[in-house]
Amino acid sequence: MPYKVLLAEDDPFLIDIYSTKFKSVGFDLSLADSGDKVLPKLKESKPDILLLDIVLPGMSGWEALAEVKKDPQFNGLKIIVLSNLGQKSEVEKGIEMGADGYLIKAHYTPTQIVEEIKKLLDPKKQ
Repeated sequence: MPYKVLLAEDDPFLIDIYSTKFKSVGFDLSLADSGDKVLPKLKESKPDILLLDIVLPGMSGWEALAEVKKDPQFNGLKIIVLSNLGQKSEVEKGIEMGADGYLIKAHYTPTQIVEEIKKLLDPKKQ
């Protein structure tokens, strides 16, 4: 059964790179290109994990994260903040708000991001 990933990202270049990478390893990928599409897409695609950018049009990733955390139907959903905002305060805020991880885009290749997702979703295979 492939992992289902919802990627909340508005950069067409990054969407293309991540889409290609996730699909090449067999992940089932859905996209939300603005913060206000995150909740509807979560309800529609029921992913195993949400990769959430912070700087999004419509609603910020922070607002989207707060909305997801308020909704009991998403209890247990794994959430990784995937952002270029790399200040310690941003990382701490993400974890405090309930994210399971915080990856700074510039520090990880798409392949490494896939590996991090696999570790989070299936720790027994590591």
